[in-house]
Amino acid sequence: MPTKRIGIHAGAPNAEGSLDLMRRAEAAGAHAAWLTTGGTGLDALTLFAAAAVQTDKIVFGTSIVPTYPRHPIVAAQQVQVLDQLAPGRLRLGVGPSHRPTMRSMFGFNLRRPLTNLREYLLILRALLHQGSVDFDGKEYTAHASIPRPVDVPVMASALQEGSYELCGEIADGAISWVSPAVYLRDTALPAMRRGSDQASRETPPLIAHVPVCISDNADATRAAVQQQLSNYPRLPYYQRMWAAAGYPEAAEETWSDGMIEATVLTGDADTVGERMVAMLDMGISELLVTPVTAGDDPAADMEQTISLLGKVAQSL
Repeated sequence: MPTKRIGIHAGAPNAEGSLDLMRRAEAAGAHAAWLTTGGTGLDALTLFAAAAVQTDKIVFGTSIVPTYPRHPIVAAQQVQVLDQLAPGRLRLGVGPSHRPTMRSMFGFNLRRPLTNLREYLLILRALLHQGSVDFDGKEYTAHASIPRPVDVPVMASALQEGSYELCGEIADGAISWVSPAVYLRDTALPAMRRGSDQASRETPPLIAHVPVCISDNADATRAAVQQQLSNYPRLPYYQRMWAAAGYPEAAEETWSDGMIEATVLTGDADTVGERMVAMLDMGISELLVTPVTAGDDPAADMEQTISLLGKVAQSL
């Protein structure tokens, strides 16, 4: 698998829809498929277990599995299944998710999200990579062993400098979400390097989530983003990220034209493809693409996006 990768967020309204997207992405030549576990939506690791026996080489990634509802030993149990079904094809991405969701659904307060994430990563990486863990922390207790170590990268979500530094220090990679490319270049990557330098280790990869809308119609693109990605500006973590990137208007809980231009790759297919390659050339290791459909035929838009991802992937 090449160092630089192109992947697709394969979320769909139902399991068969996600599996179909993964099969189509693999056939087109995309390197990776990603799934998010959130709210009461479908569980990503369970879906990947089904995809493992329906695909041959596409790499899987969770972006993300929330830490609070799932003890790291339980996550390790699931990872072992995926590693046996699809050896070398899973990357596990974890993160604390968002305070409003965790509080309203589960009653978790997220008092120490970075501490929680740090301990989760330490437990998972020890158990999976070394085969055993003995840990007593502020957020977790974990004493367990597995039959053999599992070579699955354990990555983490990141939005602010502190989480990127943490990823640079102890994770196997960082996963961004709806973040402007310049923010990733000027804030995320330097923070990861600081973290890795402090730990005297090589800087791990940055996987950059990027919405892609193949359309020359600015009004249609704007409407599609407002409809399909409406939740992000409403969440405090994202508002703070955009403010740090120079877009304080995110506090208005909607997408501004400036936020769309900085965050969403738009234009015709050739233009979008060029912008994707330019992002990788910044030092980003992988693009995690969420297709945004703006035309009258969403299925055709999706097919065009999948085709473009395969084309760019094969050019790397």
